[in-house]
Amino acid sequence: MSGGRTVRIGTRASALALWQAREVAARIAAQPDAPAVELVHIRTTGDQQADVPLWQVGGRAFFTREIDRALLAAEVDVAVHSLKDLPTQLDEGLVLAALLPRADPRDALVSRSGAALAQLPAGARIGTSSLRRRAFLARLRPDAVPLELRGNVPTRIERLQRGEYDAAAGLARLDLAQHVTEFLSPDSFPPAVSQGVIGVCARSGDTETQRLLVALDDREARLAATAERALLRRLEGGCQVPLGALATVQGGDLSLMACICALDGARQLSARGQTPAVDAAAEALGVRLAEELLARGAADLMAKEREARAVEPP
Repeated sequence: MSGGRTVRIGTRASALALWQAREVAARIAAQPDAPAVELVHIRTTGDQQADVPLWQVGGRAFFTREIDRALLAAEVDVAVHSLKDLPTQLDEGLVLAALLPRADPRDALVSRSGAALAQLPAGARIGTSSLRRRAFLARLRPDAVPLELRGNVPTRIERLQRGEYDAAAGLARLDLAQHVTEFLSPDSFPPAVSQGVIGVCARSGDTETQRLLVALDDREARLAATAERALLRRLEGGCQVPLGALATVQGGDLSLMACICALDGARQLSARGQTPAVDAAAEALGVRLAEELLARGAADLMAKEREARAVEPP
């Protein structure tokens, strides 16, 4: 396989993105007769507009578009993404070749005082860049004051420690577990679709690279992501929609829960289901729960949220 070939991995340059890309590179390098691996840093729309709330950025694929374009142009051979950032419909010519084992998908709360979410004082200022987190926060702590918080993980922690916020929700883990005050329960604070999963893309015609990546694919992550992304695809949601979902595999069964919440926390729709843990059934489960939510008014709820925020539907 090596034969002097170098596999170029496209990645954002943030600390979390580089950690993910290096993890993929290490797993490739661990294979027999592995090729050389090179990381290629690519700046994305989400990086360029770091001071703008994500829900105000037009379109979608803020953190993936430029990397996938480089992959299609054969400027890189592999694209590494946080799967939650990747649109459910890939560009023509790309395949989701591998999903790495899922990390803890729960949202993390970091508070300056060390108080858990329920114990934070009335009117606590909580930083997050996610409409989903704002919605579920409004439902759990309607007194809290959500503030926009973007930037890389170390920067967010620094801003918290400087006293700009009383707490921050949604920080990823980069050997920074000592800062986490509380992991929020998925039952009351459901994570983003595919949160905690690293997705690895290749060109559909590049069978050599695909053969290299297929050994990295994790079955449980693939099943969970298939169900969650089928749900999201049917709902036609994006990061602008307050939607949380989590699929888990136990034995031979796959379970999926999903929840859409109004941004003010006043209205919430939930659905749960279970199916045998096989690929076709996972896709069908996601679609079935989406249909259930739509039948109960999810489309109207999402439309009102988009109208209220003046956000273009994805």
